[in-house]
Amino acid sequence: MSITLDQAQTLIGGALAEARKLDLKPVSVIVLDVRGSIVAAASEDGVSAMRARIAHGKANAAIALGMGTRALMNRAEQQAYFIQSINGLAGGDMVPVPGGVLVRDASGGLLGAVGISGDTSDNDESAALGGITAAGLEAETG
Repeated sequence: MSITLDQAQTLIGGALAEARKLDLKPVSVIVLDVRGSIVAAASEDGVSAMRARIAHGKANAAIALGMGTRALMNRAEQQAYFIQSINGLAGGDMVPVPGGVLVRDASGGLLGAVGISGDTSDNDESAALGGITAAGLEAETG
């Protein structure tokens, strides 16, 4: 099973609402399915040009390695050469800092991943968690 377009759009709406509630800088949000394909994406007015690519890199890293990017950041701190090598294999499309979160259904089944970029990595992750909750889904950051 994979995240549906309806779920992805609800998740994005919730993430953007959370970002505004937290008064974050403008953000980009990307939702990928279990294959790593884009299901939905949105960028707020005023977001800087690279943010959508960074958000994609966060979501892509999470779905490709099966763990949230907070856990990947911790692994990068311990095994920098490994993460650098994996990023090379991914064509540079992995960003191992918080803001990439796996999305699961209520029974724990993997549906996809969301990536957010625009503010600090911790704040990006908070917006992602808000979006996942708004969509009635479960988050996995670690």
